[in-house]
Amino acid sequence: MTELDLKYGCNPNQQPSKIFMKEGELPITVLNGRLGYINLLDALNSWQLVKELKEATGLPSAASFKHVSPAGAAVGLPLSDTDRKIYFVEQEGELSPIACAYIRARGADRLCSYGDWAALSDICDADTATYLKAEVSDGIIAPGYTDEALEILRTKKKGNYNVVQIDPNYVPAETECKDVFGVTFQQGRNNYKISRELLGNIVTANKDLPEQAAIDMMVALITLKYTQSNSVCYVKDGQAIGVGAGQQSRIHCTRLAGNKADNWYLRQHPKVLGLQFVEGIRRPDRDNAIDIYTSDEYMDVLAEGEWQKVFKVKPEVLTAEEKRSWIETQSGVTCGSDAFFPFGDNVKRAYKSGVEYIVEPGGSIRDDNVIETADSYGMVMVFTGMRLFHH
Repeated sequence: MTELDLKYGCNPNQQPSKIFMKEGELPITVLNGRLGYINLLDALNSWQLVKELKEATGLPSAASFKHVSPAGAAVGLPLSDTDRKIYFVEQEGELSPIACAYIRARGADRLCSYGDWAALSDICDADTATYLKAEVSDGIIAPGYTDEALEILRTKKKGNYNVVQIDPNYVPAETECKDVFGVTFQQGRNNYKISRELLGNIVTANKDLPEQAAIDMMVALITLKYTQSNSVCYVKDGQAIGVGAGQQSRIHCTRLAGNKADNWYLRQHPKVLGLQFVEGIRRPDRDNAIDIYTSDEYMDVLAEGEWQKVFKVKPEVLTAEEKRSWIETQSGVTCGSDAFFPFGDNVKRAYKSGVEYIVEPGGSIRDDNVIETADSYGMVMVFTGMRLFHH
């Protein structure tokens, strides 16, 4: 097949819409559903991310995409008991590595992952499909599906869930083109390989880079490679926990990603873990309630007549001091940036969210100030020398 008709373009009025190959066959097969334009942008970008992440780390990898940027990405490390609670894992027993990868990827920012596109580096199995069936999602791309997984996914969204299989051996052309306002742009593909060897230029006084932090740096960089720029990514234990995408200011990216990382960590606060929800509450309503409860707008769910809709028992307020004190216990976080930090303020903001390791291209006229700031916190900072803009 050389072309595929789509439902519509970015918006319903943008018709007709299709994808097609100038040469050769399409590398994808639609196993279920009918795709839209943005679905495929998410699918093809997310597949590149998980494929490269698996190659770099050797671990099964997954991503949760929304509007052509990852809401989360992760490698397939086992879930802790806390992970199971904050990601609402109802399946018992040990789950497959690829299922753990997707659960952790979606768990980075469950609010932003609502209606996501899922991407898997490995064959989708029943564990992954069972978890995904309970979540609000638009589609999935993977190199294959077990019969059981495909049967489960085909029951989702009244049988209309988008399921795409991609040829894992497909290699795209070396140049890529796109049209903007009737003008064709052409560039070489970003084939820059992100690997452990890239992390050798440690520019801070502290040069102790543990293996887990090196993995986290690769997770951050590969996530950033497929995130709309400017972008900053916070990672912990092989999981993106905060992605700041598409901001014009670097510090705004760092704050946005840091605030998301803080929110991820707040979900592990004892008061949040102890929330008692009403029976039958929908997963999105539960996620939304947690997001509001941990925010400054907490009274929107704690006011009389409102809390009864969500909670069995009215929760105590999670105070600003309690939140601040909890966030201060966060540690071992890695921060990656797709371009250099122009000022030390980015490092200062990252430190507030438990960042101990930073990876960025370097090359600013203020690199000395940025390194000095990192040294003042005892951080490890790596300069890669490679910018990762993506538009």
